[in-house]
Formats: sequence, structure tokens, C-alpha cells
Amino acid sequence: MSPVSLAIAGAGDRGTGYARWALARPEQARIVAVADPAAERGPALAAESGAEHFTDWRHLAGRGRIADAVVIATQDGEHAEPAKAFAELGYHILVEKPLAPTEAECRDIVAAVEKAGVIFAVCHVLRYAPYTDTVKAVLDSGRIGEIVSVQHLEPVGFWHQAHSYVRGNWRRADRSAFMLLAKSCHDLDWLQYVVGRRIRRVSSFGGLQHFRAGNRPEGATARCLDCGVEPECPYSAPRLYFGRLREGRHGWPLSVVTPTFTEEALTGALRDGPYGRCVYDCDNDVVDHQVVAMEFDGGASATFTMTAFTTGGHRRTRIFGTRGELSCDGEHVRVDDFRTGASSVIAVTPDGDATAGGGHAGGDERLMAAFVAAVATGEHDRIRSGPAESLASHLAVFAAERARLTGRTITVE
Repeated sequence: MSPVSLAIAGAGDRGTGYARWALARPEQARIVAVADPAAERGPALAAESGAEHFTDWRHLAGRGRIADAVVIATQDGEHAEPAKAFAELGYHILVEKPLAPTEAECRDIVAAVEKAGVIFAVCHVLRYAPYTDTVKAVLDSGRIGEIVSVQHLEPVGFWHQAHSYVRGNWRRADRSAFMLLAKSCHDLDWLQYVVGRRIRRVSSFGGLQHFRAGNRPEGATARCLDCGVEPECPYSAPRLYFGRLREGRHGWPLSVVTPTFTEEALTGALRDGPYGRCVYDCDNDVVDHQVVAMEFDGGASATFTMTAFTTGGHRRTRIFGTRGELSCDGEHVRVDDFRTGASSVIAVTPDGDATAGGGHAGGDERLMAAFVAAVATGEHDRIRSGPAESLASHLAVFAAERARLTGRTITVE
């Protein structure tokens, strides 16, 4: 079987990561085109891949269908137009989450790919992580009976919040998406997947509590490099980025700050770029904590907590059933049986850590493997995050944000 040919639209960290999965497996996939306007990213990935470089996805689409499939890893607000264009050309499509920043665009994408009949997957990588398979197998076996309620925590991490959602590209809802969509659509999607039912009603609370000008310490300056308070600040940019540089950890998040891994280059980036700013002196507006309460078809309930104020790590979940309880932390799945009083622990070895830099604990790799295999064989059922499932979870996320803003309980359409 010939390897699947791929085009990469968007050569940022996510697009590059998916491309390098293919480069490591030439018997399964090959990169034939890279489209990205950034002078330091697009040409470099194209040269590394031996692929043709396009300065814009429109130029790539203008050539017709020159690959079997396209990976759309452009910025959040730039998914809908290329997805519809590539679907019309007959490309199979893998699109980074979230689908799009508005409900209308999400619906348009799904309508376009369903009309075209192409294989379509959304990068809900948590569905593909090894520990998800273990959790799902236990739940589907009936060992804890009928699911009644769930507690689920996404520990974003204090430094990740500062990097991505205070200083970084996802700091403002009007430039990317609101926090629940940009970061946590993974989680509502995962809950829907493991519970096996659609989310039907939601309410939500949360806001931007800490990363605001009013919490700026006395004596703090606009940039960490000039700040006398910086050595005592948990959100110190020099501590975060120079620490990784000196340890040789050149992947995400350091690769977002500078493409050149020297102290001189990093100093310049922190002095002049967005990642050296004081976290209390940015233009961020997305929330730093949020809780969503939800009800599924059939009456089961769940609570989801997203918070910046943790050390990070894997998601932590407890699932309560009529015959037992399951708890998981990304590395262990514990099952307690009400009938026998017995407890058992299943060890799960994650492939990397829970961050994007760690491949989302194996989710990134297994997503790519599933998508490429689906394209190669034409078997749509290899995809766990297809158009209908992804649209349903996105609609629940939009409903939850409306609930937060209005103080109402919202029924998901």
C-alpha cells in the first residue's frame, strides 16, 4: 500500500508536530506540501519534509487536489474557510481543535465535509490517549454499573496559563476563542465520549480573577527582565524559559518564544516580544478558572473544573456508578467494587506527558495513526472524533459559555 500523501496548512507547533509524525513513518505517510506565511516556519518545515512550500493555504488550494489529505493547523479563527475549500476539492481533512470560534462556522464545516463525503477528524486527542482506552473498557464492561455522576478536573497549570492564555496567542477571546473552547473543548468532548451519552443541559460559573492589573505587586514593571519583583513571582518568564533553554528542552513552549535556542536570542525575545511581559500588564481577557455542571441524556450528571492554579499534569477524574467507582489520573485507573469491597489498580504507561510538548500522553501519535489509516483504507470508523460527535461536543461548549455569561441553565441544541 502506498503511503498517504499529506499537505500541512499551518506550520506552527501543532502542524509541525503532525508533520514530524509522518516524517518518522515514511512507509505510512509523506508530506508533499506545506502552507504557512511565516518566513521562519513554513520554508523550514517544507525543506525538512522535502515538500513544496506555499505562502498561503489559498495558493495550495488553488493547485487543486495534490495530496490525499490535509492537516489544518492554522489559528483557531482560520479553520472554517480552508476546511470548506479543501472539502470541496475532495481532500480528507484533519483539523486542529477547536473546529471554529463560532457555532455557525462549526456547523458550516460539518455540513461541507458531510456533503463532500470525505474522511474528517478533529484533533480531540484525549479520545485517543492510551488511558482513555482503559477507562472506556472498564466502563463498557459494566464493572461499576450505570454511570450516575462524574467529577473531572483539568489542571491547566500556573505556567501554562501564563504562557498561552495570559501572554500568548490564546489570551483574548476576540483573537482566538474563549477559554473553554480554546482549551477545554477537549474535556467536554472526552466526558461525552467516556459516558457514551450526549450532553443536554449545562450551567457554568467562572471568570478572570487573578491575571489582572489590580493584582500587580507593588514595584512590578511591565517586563520581567526589568522587574525587581521577578525573582519572587510564580509567573516569572526568565525562570520558565531560561530554565528550559539551559536544560536543552527546546520543544514547546520554548519553541513558541524563539526559533533560535541561544541565551542571546531568548533575551531579545523576552525583552521585545509578548512572552516577556508581566502577567499583570497584558491585554488578556479569557478566564483563569471555570466550572461547568452538565446533565447527559438519561439523567447522569457531571462537574468539570478548569483552573490555572495548579502545578499541571494529567487530568483527574472520578466516575461514580451504581455498582462501583472509578478514578483515574492519566497513569492509573482504580476500580472499587461495591459488591465485594475489592479494589484494583490498572497501571497505564502514558507515551509522554499531558502537555502538547509531551504529545498529550500518546494522544497525538495515536490520532495521526488512526487518521492516516482511515485515509489509506477508506474506513471511517477508525476515527473517534468525526463530524457529528465533534459538533455535538462543541455545541455543549458554546452552551456552557452562554450559561456562564447569562447565569442561566442552557439546553444544548
